Amino acid sequence: MIFGASGDLTSRKLVPALYSLHRHGRLPSPFRVLGCARRAKSDESWRAELREALGRSHRAQPVDAGAWETFAGSVFYCQGDLAEPGTYARLRERIAESSDARLTRNLLFYLATPPDQFGIVVEQLYRSGLIRDESVGSRTRVVVEKPLGHDLVSARRLNELLSRYLGESQILRIDHYLGKETVQNIVVLRFANALFERVWSRDVVDHVQITVAESSGVGTRGAYYEQAGALRDMVQNHLLQVLALVAMEPPVSLEAEAIRDEKVKLLRSVRPIMPEEIGRCVARGQYTAGVVSGRAQCGYRQEAGVNPGSSVETFAALRLFVDNWRWAGVPFYLRTGKCLPIDASEVWIQFRRAPEVLFTARCGPRLDANALVLRLQPGEGVTLLVNGKVPGLELVLRTVRVQFKYAAEFGAYTPEAYERLLLDAMSGDTTLFLRADEVEAAWQIVDPVLRAWADKPLSESEFYPAGTWGPASAEELIACGGHAWRVPQPD
Repeated sequence: MIFGASGDLTSRKLVPALYSLHRHGRLPSPFRVLGCARRAKSDESWRAELREALGRSHRAQPVDAGAWETFAGSVFYCQGDLAEPGTYARLRERIAESSDARLTRNLLFYLATPPDQFGIVVEQLYRSGLIRDESVGSRTRVVVEKPLGHDLVSARRLNELLSRYLGESQILRIDHYLGKETVQNIVVLRFANALFERVWSRDVVDHVQITVAESSGVGTRGAYYEQAGALRDMVQNHLLQVLALVAMEPPVSLEAEAIRDEKVKLLRSVRPIMPEEIGRCVARGQYTAGVVSGRAQCGYRQEAGVNPGSSVETFAALRLFVDNWRWAGVPFYLRTGKCLPIDASEVWIQFRRAPEVLFTARCGPRLDANALVLRLQPGEGVTLLVNGKVPGLELVLRTVRVQFKYAAEFGAYTPEAYERLLLDAMSGDTTLFLRADEVEAAWQIVDPVLRAWADKPLSESEFYPAGTWGPASAEELIACGGHAWRVPQPD
């Protein structure tokens, strides 16, 4: 059941993911997809809209006509205002149309709506009897999309509202970044390989950089971005989730709660950023006009839906410390921004330098430090940087790469993030979904920064031309720790 069935998320992500799962034989049998939105449509007209949207999805190509026909035969539409009780009465009728009790007992509600409608929909579902007690043989789950609150106070309010009508196991807070194959592989890389686990600590690691770079601007999302900014849109969820997976302790098992327990412990171990430290630990920026990949790009303030005097950040960088035994004293640098030179998401784990006493006299005073690079997208893979001898008669050293790429090793196709997350939601596996305390722990990290930036105008050093790697303030931030930003290398 998809609320917000007329929205972009439904046509661009959810339905293509469901169709792909069906085409590969992964959907349960039988299944039904029921969409609900305010616009008046028939089952046939909604199916036609979805088929057209599927044709624009590069991951769904080529569309298998037979697979689409059987899939579309299980797709239905229900028109209604989400605030009106009558809408939910009609939903009950449409659900009851199925003669298969497995379909009427097992309900997954996806809230692809603005956050201010979450409470309305959940309350109406409860009052209409569509949220059921799972102890009587029914399964009811509700998926909610980000933003999960606007700050810590609103996140707690949302959690309290959801828990009024649902048990925690029924609430699936989705972060699509956790559905990415390479993000999931962080846990396997760490805990299935003794080689890495033994060097994963303050004794060997010098610092860690997590970068999520986007070459595009805000596009048509200017009005949304004015309310969000890079810190809320990317850092509070995506980057902190990657940090938690990279730095957490080994879970006692692969059960969902064991893994989520360790992520929460890690987030709670992040040292709070004091108000007086904001200037030293955090940097922000906003793109101005420039050139990205050979195309002209207007400044953020010239984008549609943006306040011409806006001080909303399109770039954010943080230096964080994890105050536990494993990571004490190791800085974690997080960076994200729009209108940067390339699209790239990666984790750069910089190891401490080897003693230079053997090679200083022959090769110069400094050897490059080893590093492990986890490339999350694009060109997904893992690279280990080591020092090697250049072939020849003289002793010359340079950095060489020991590398594997997912496409070369496993084939080019990997499931899209929403495919994995929707399948897990149907099966009730909550591993890749966020728990209430996890959401609140992440907000506690960024809340002091949000308060410090509120209504504070940008300075000249915080602007950066589109197509560059961010503002001067970000370079100053990392230089204060004696480090420099790693520039992701395009494939």
